[in-house]
Amino acid sequence: MNNKSFISELSQRMGYTQDDTQKMVNTVIDSMNDAFQEGNVVAVPRFGTFEVKKRLERIVINPGTKQRMLVPPKLVLNFKPIAAIKEKLKNGGQG
Repeated sequence: MNNKSFISELSQRMGYTQDDTQKMVNTVIDSMNDAFQEGNVVAVPRFGTFEVKKRLERIVINPGTKQRMLVPPKLVLNFKPIAAIKEKLKNGGQG
């Protein structure tokens, strides 16, 4: 599902115009981005939890040249879905 179809579906369900729906979605995403920048966890009820985690630096080996390289530490965004979604996906999408 792309952004256009998502906004269209959401606007029909909520009864708002597509422009208003797009503004609401952008506001939610901007708020989530601000929370990530501050290092906060964002929990979306009935969906899951987004969290920024720090990956430590590590050494990797290039399989072609056998050369060792140092990968610097970085921040990554992690998502953990709720148990109901995990279970549904395990069952092939069947509730």
